[in-house]
Order: sequence, then C-alpha cells, then structure tokens
Amino acid sequence: MCEAHAFIFKDGEEEKILESVDLIELEGDEVKLISIFGEQKTFKAKLKLYDNTKRKIVFELF
Repeated sequence: MCEAHAFIFKDGEEEKILESVDLIELEGDEVKLISIFGEQKTFKAKLKLYDNTKRKIVFELF
C-alpha cells in the first residue's frame, strides 16, 4: 500500500494523527481525513507539507 500518513505539526514536532489516509476533503479552513479503514478525523488546519516520497502529509492547526 502506498497511502500517506497524516501528521499535525505542533510545538516544533510532528505528531501522527491518522495512518493510511485515502481521502482528504477541504472546506474553508476545515480538513476531513478518511483512512482506508474508514476512520475519520476532522479539524481546522492548513496544509504545511506533502511529501510523496516519505508518504507524509503535515498539517498546522489554526
């Protein structure tokens, strides 16, 4: 599998919040993540980094 993992950047470090992200939905400043397992996370953040080679998506909370 080649799904990316989602992280929140806070206090100068990255904290993993969801593995195997399959879908990202953006609406205004709200982000909704859905994993291949159906797990969902919704939060207010902006995209900080997407690195396909490391399979990493990093968000920064507002």
